[in-house]
Amino acid sequence: MTRPAPQPAAPPDDSQGRVSELRVSGHLMTLDSGLFCVFQAPGSPSPDGMTGLPGVRITLPPGASGRPEAISISTFRQDGWLDGTAALVRVADGPAQVLVTIYQSPRQGPETAPRLQVLRLSGRAAAPAAEQPVAPAVATQAEPEIVAHVQRTGDVGGPIGDWIGVRGSGSWIEGFALKPREGVAAEDIEYQGVLGRGWLSPWVEGGKFCGSRGMALPLLGIKLRLKGAAARQWECSYEATFTDGSKVGPVSADETCEAESLASLEAFRIELRRRQSPAAPEREPAAGAKPARPARSAARGARPGGNR
Repeated sequence: MTRPAPQPAAPPDDSQGRVSELRVSGHLMTLDSGLFCVFQAPGSPSPDGMTGLPGVRITLPPGASGRPEAISISTFRQDGWLDGTAALVRVADGPAQVLVTIYQSPRQGPETAPRLQVLRLSGRAAAPAAEQPVAPAVATQAEPEIVAHVQRTGDVGGPIGDWIGVRGSGSWIEGFALKPREGVAAEDIEYQGVLGRGWLSPWVEGGKFCGSRGMALPLLGIKLRLKGAAARQWECSYEATFTDGSKVGPVSADETCEAESLASLEAFRIELRRRQSPAAPEREPAAGAKPARPARSAARGARPGGNR
């Protein structure tokens, strides 16, 4: 009797181990009408550098309790993760609920969960003020290098070197984006917004928006810095006015421009100047060489005052 040829062993299932179970916990947070800032309390465990866990997201809950007409949520990261930053929650018609979800790796115990704080920024939320329409840009007009969102006005723009916002208006700036057209690449400039004393937003790369729109939360100052080739070739300075009438600056790159009173940012101006090339060092004469004679300013035999 002929035995069947042995069948080759089946290859291992590569799908095993590709899915990792996370430790996930959800919490419903009830908020009254108003504007709130939710952030990680100082001293919270730092996330793992590779996985970014533990992580926190704040979203609308599913079902009837999730009311987009009553709640608006804005985060400083476009992907929605807090990651050491903050979320702004406006409740127009409370009480209402938001869903706080915490993600941890299986090796992280409950003690590693981020500790959150809720700070009320304003009382009962009034209906947002109607923004004045902004005139559409002319088709041939170049895209502005700076765009800022101004209270009760909307987005305004202008070139680097001009004031953005209206000095003395008392209207604050909620956020801004900066993208130079020439000389400095977008990836070589980044900036922060001042949110409180010693509290700044994450660094934002050129061309991206820093701050909020329509949340009635003003920036309290700005901070900029240059990187790469731009830091070697360009100098950056900026100045600002604030709603209490104070003015600060110009200050140099990587310095915070904020009022001592922490009043809201009203207007600012950013300047970029190309660095002057350092003068070439004078060469010392070689040993034994005779010093060069000064160049004559007149022909041989000429006397001061002309020929006599």
